Amino acid sequence: MRRRCGACACRRRTFDLVVKKTNIVLGVTGSIAAHKAADLASQLTKSGANVSVVLTADAQRFITPLPFKTLTRNPVVTNLYDEEEGWQPAHVRLADEADLLLVAPATANTIAKLALGLADDALTCIALTLNPKAKLLIAPAMNGKMWQHPATQAHVATLKKRGAEFIGPDKGGLACGYEGIGRLWPVEAIVEQALKLVVRKK
Repeated sequence: MRRRCGACACRRRTFDLVVKKTNIVLGVTGSIAAHKAADLASQLTKSGANVSVVLTADAQRFITPLPFKTLTRNPVVTNLYDEEEGWQPAHVRLADEADLLLVAPATANTIAKLALGLADDALTCIALTLNPKAKLLIAPAMNGKMWQHPATQAHVATLKKRGAEFIGPDKGGLACGYEGIGRLWPVEAIVEQALKLVVRKK
């Protein structure tokens, strides 16, 4: 029994050490669930990961950069043209250094842009220039009809074929007043899956 416990403790220490060497880019898009991304950023940071947050313009209608800057102790990218010290733009540096790009919450619009390879803001530029070894994890949050629409499902299928992983959406009460699928997956479960992916990558 002691040996098993010792082995578990050893694995846990190895897991923690790997996480502490990882760079996670958290992309937050314009969903009412954007406020939950602050808790997501906090939990990922507490796990030991280096978390950099990218807010789309629509995400900033729901939450400001300040909570993310405070929780992660890193600058927050809010614009494709955010200046970076030195010559390299922030979105290029983040794409190069990332072990994981986590898009949470991910709207139908952002999922479509990722599938089509559009690059019209910092987040989609990071996705398009993401280093080949990095993982992509997407946590959708939207109206149930939007999620179930054939166009959205086609975009999801395209991204999965390219190696992207999805977590959620969940079922329950939605901000639009409907009951059904479309809620952001529980934050704790997203954190767990994100950390598993970065450890598996290493």
